[in-house]
Amino acid sequence: MVWKLLRQHLSVAQLAGFALANLCGMVIVLMSVQFYKDVLPVFTQGDSFMKKDYVIVSKRVSTLGSVMGRSGAFSRAEVAELEEQPFTESVGAFTPARFRVSAGMGLQGMQLSTALFFESVPDAFVDTGLDGWTFRPGQEEIPIVLPRNYLNLYNFGFAQSRSLPQLSEGVMGMMKLDIRMSGKGQTGRMKGRIVGFSDRLNTILVPQAFMDWANAAYGDRKEEGPSRLIVEVNNPADDRIAKYLKEKGYDTEGDKLDAGKTTWFLKTVVGIVLAVGLVISVLSFYILMLSIYLLLQKNTRKLESLLLMGYSPARVARPYQTLTVVLNAAVLAAGLLVVSLVRAGYLDVLGRLFPQMKGGDMTMAVATGIVLFLAVSVLNVLAVRRKVGLIWEGKA
Repeated sequence: MVWKLLRQHLSVAQLAGFALANLCGMVIVLMSVQFYKDVLPVFTQGDSFMKKDYVIVSKRVSTLGSVMGRSGAFSRAEVAELEEQPFTESVGAFTPARFRVSAGMGLQGMQLSTALFFESVPDAFVDTGLDGWTFRPGQEEIPIVLPRNYLNLYNFGFAQSRSLPQLSEGVMGMMKLDIRMSGKGQTGRMKGRIVGFSDRLNTILVPQAFMDWANAAYGDRKEEGPSRLIVEVNNPADDRIAKYLKEKGYDTEGDKLDAGKTTWFLKTVVGIVLAVGLVISVLSFYILMLSIYLLLQKNTRKLESLLLMGYSPARVARPYQTLTVVLNAAVLAAGLLVVSLVRAGYLDVLGRLFPQMKGGDMTMAVATGIVLFLAVSVLNVLAVRRKVGLIWEGKA
């Protein structure tokens, strides 16, 4: 009966305007979050086992320097100077194997064998999500990360010329390599397991713990300074990075600076769009509050009468609070539906452009939507309660 009495002055047009405005803001916010989550792996998945914003730095090799015996290794002073740069977060060194390594693998009755080289980087630069990236002395298996172009060379070059089967990354991960290490008059054999592939690192990466142990056991060459450094930067789009490297005559490997700039640009654009969506959501919140306040103002006499008849302020405010919560819930459901439909369309396009991209879920969008729904609903409920309280106190 209270609801029938109070809904007489309800403006459907005003509530529809709120719902539309809130839906636009909700869709923009949720779409920004979901699109960023879906597209970001395109720029980072190639080296998903490495930290996102890093640059691999090496000294430029010249014929004159080689003839004159100049080392291509970094000195401690050069490493310290790089660590002090404003764009640097941390610096790690590639540790090369100081022993001889070869690997063998049986395939269709053929025994393939080749000489290899190992390198390692500090574990702080390796994502802990990489499965099995650990080593302890006494362990018989070595986790290995290979350059992806090694697999491509085998599949599209060696395998086709020898009529051998092509191998996928999944199959390679199940195969075991026979690793032979020699040095200091000793020989050791272990098994190698491929746990990942890299698009940017042209090296065969092993855990730092294994490299330290193996160099101590088999290393028969003199230890020198690092010839390559991995530098974590706070913003790969910082123009001071390229300027510093050019002044020092350092080279960078791969396209990390370009990919980093693209990622930074993506974050900036998503941030701007997200801000616009939040502004629209805030404005729609005010539209709803104005509509509710206007409705309360029109029903002031009725509300006063209900309060004088013994109805509590909470009971009188409940219909309006229920109305706002139901509207917000409907907007959330409609927003998630729109986002899922749009997402299905662009994922189909991205899947054709980047076949290796893995589809995710909408957990982030759903969580963001629930947070917005709760925040807006709580503010609506409190505002309605305050307005009814003012009417009860005779101040409205």
